[in-house]
Formats: sequence, structure tokens, C-alpha cells
Amino acid sequence: MSLAEHLTELRSRLLKCTLAVIGLGTISLIFAKPIFGLLMRPVLEALPPEGRALIYTSGIEELNVLMKVGVYCGIFLTTPVILMQLWGFVSPGLYPEEKRMAGPFVAAGTLSFLIGALFCYFVVLPSMFKFLLNEEETLALESRLDTGRLRAEDALRFLRIGDAERAGQLAKGASETLRAEGEGQARELEVVPAESVEMTGRLAGLGQLLDAAADGFGVSSRVVLRQAVEKRVEAVEAVGRKDYAVSAVAMDEAASLLAGVAPTRAEELAGLWKLEKELAAGKARYEALRWTRPMLSMNEQLSLVLLLILAFGVIFELPLVMALLGVVGVVRSKWLFKYQRHAFVVCLIAAAVLTPTGDVVNLSLMAGPMLLCYELGVLAVWLIERRRARQEAAAGIAPTP
Repeated sequence: MSLAEHLTELRSRLLKCTLAVIGLGTISLIFAKPIFGLLMRPVLEALPPEGRALIYTSGIEELNVLMKVGVYCGIFLTTPVILMQLWGFVSPGLYPEEKRMAGPFVAAGTLSFLIGALFCYFVVLPSMFKFLLNEEETLALESRLDTGRLRAEDALRFLRIGDAERAGQLAKGASETLRAEGEGQARELEVVPAESVEMTGRLAGLGQLLDAAADGFGVSSRVVLRQAVEKRVEAVEAVGRKDYAVSAVAMDEAASLLAGVAPTRAEELAGLWKLEKELAAGKARYEALRWTRPMLSMNEQLSLVLLLILAFGVIFELPLVMALLGVVGVVRSKWLFKYQRHAFVVCLIAAAVLTPTGDVVNLSLMAGPMLLCYELGVLAVWLIERRRARQEAAAGIAPTP
């Protein structure tokens, strides 16, 4: 075939691939919204439960995102067609026995791309977004606060049914756990007014403590409880004036009045109030650490996820592509072995560029498969050359230099 005939055939095969992408992409548009939700699941799961949402900054951004999902799904579903057309383009230069490898080539290529995409989705994306969207210290503090709050609620339930002893035991255990796990934790730059957050948390905890005491100790304690509630009202007014020192004193006085409700349980009630103050302080520290908030747009996150999925799909195709180049004689194993060290450096640089995080784990998750696929490709080319040499020797043909 002449050069013009080769170009004509290439144009024909590219047109077939384009039509397949358009057809399958159009069908994918029907299911674009569920597919987009599935693609964004690793992103959303890395966000706090109350903030699991993506934003769009223009009226047509959501539509553009769904159109992009349809196009990329069309490319993904067209992988067998693309591989088949690629094989058809190079097959005229192959031996008859090599032409029979079309089916295995298409199947292996499709499977390799699928394995690469699934590896990225289930292994790389979750760890990457957790690293990007969450700080380890913040996550640990949030977990401690959630556990402490649950234990405090159980303690208040026991107090509400009149079992102050059990309530005190739970409060003491929760307080010791919070102090032990929080030791040595450094405070970050506090952009959020932590004192205001802490006082608000104390007021909420004091209110729950007063409600539980009212239910647990009956009508006889109404007079003392009323005095405690009046003190809480004073604390609320002081917070409104931003007089936090006065508010703290008023709340401590309200909590100490509870000792008059049940003098024999004064220690348990003091432990419950101490736990509420520690939880309020922890909440203030948590808000101070989270002075930045993720606000992720649909378009940017989709582009990032699709880039990584397609990158891993192509990476896992590397052995197959190298084998194909070895079949047509474009690359040789001797040359690949010679520049193996250079290829390792190129793979590491490519992984560093494609990986949006700077941690070693996510870099290794991309560089490792890339290096492994390169080695498999070198091995495949070497095996193909050995097989071809045996065939040429059997046919009495001089071996290719």
C-alpha cells in the first residue's frame, strides 16, 4: 500500500471509532446523572457527613458536566472497538498466525483497561481524597468528640431515670478518655472565635444536664433547679454581651447548685458538668483546626476523577501496547533493557505529575503499577522475539538483526 492508501485506511478506522464514541456516548447521556453520582462517591465519602455536596458556579455547569460524563463513558465503552480498529490497521504487516491473535488482543486490552480503571476507583481515589480533604489531627479529634458526646448522652439518660451513680461512672470514663487521647495536641491558628464556640457548647451541655436532673430527681428539686436555670439565663445574657468570663462563672454556679438537688450525688453531678466543659473545649479546638472548608465544584472534581481513571486505564494497557509494537518490530527487547533505568525515572516523573497529592502512598499507588506494567511489557516483547526467532529458524529465514 502507498502512503496515501495507508492514510485513507487510517481515516476510515478513526471515523469508525468516532461514530462508536458518539453512539455509545449518546446512550450514556440517558444515565449521566447516576453515573456521575457513582464517579463522585470517593469524593463525597471523604467529606464530612454534613458537607457531602458538590457545587456548580454557573447555570450551565451541571449540564456541561453531564455532557462530559456522556462523552467519557462513550470513550470507555468504545475501548473494544478502538482496539479492534487498531489491530485491523496493523494486521496487514503481520504473519498469518499473528493475525489470529486479534480476538485475544481485543479481549486482553479491554480487560486491562477495565482493571486499571477499577484499581484507580477502589484503591487510589479513596485514599487520595481522604488525604486531600481531611487532616489526620482533625479526624482524630472529631472521632474523640463523637465518642465523648455519645457517652455523655448515655450518662444523661441514666441521670434522667434517677441512676446518678451509673451516670457518674460513664462521665468519669469519658472524661479520662478525652484527656488521655488529647494530651500533647498542638493548637493551630484559631481563625474561628474559639471562646465563643466553647461558651455556646457549655450552655448547651448545661441545659441538657439541667433537663436530665429535673427528670431524675422529681418535683422536690424544683426550687433549686429554678435557681440553676436563672443562673444559666445570666450566662446566656453574658455570652450575648461577649462577656465570657462572667458567663463561665454563672454556668459554674448553676452547676454547683445541682449539688443541692442531690447532696449524696454531688460528685457524680460535678463529673457530668466537667465532661460537658471538656466536650465544649474540644468542639472549640475542632472548629479552630477546621478554619478552612472544602467547597468542591462539579466540573473540577469530575475532570480530576476522569483524568486519573483514564490515566490508570492507559497505564494498564502499557504491556499490551508494547507487545503490539514488538510484534510489528517497532521496539526491541534489547533496546528496552538498555534504557530500563531511564524508563524508571520517566515513570516516577509521570506519576508525580499525574498524582495531585504529595504523599508517598498515593505516589506509590501510581508509580508502582506503572513500573510493573513496563516490566511486563518488556517481558512480552522478549517472549515475542524469541517466538519469532524460532519460527524464522524453522522456516530457514535469516534472523532479524
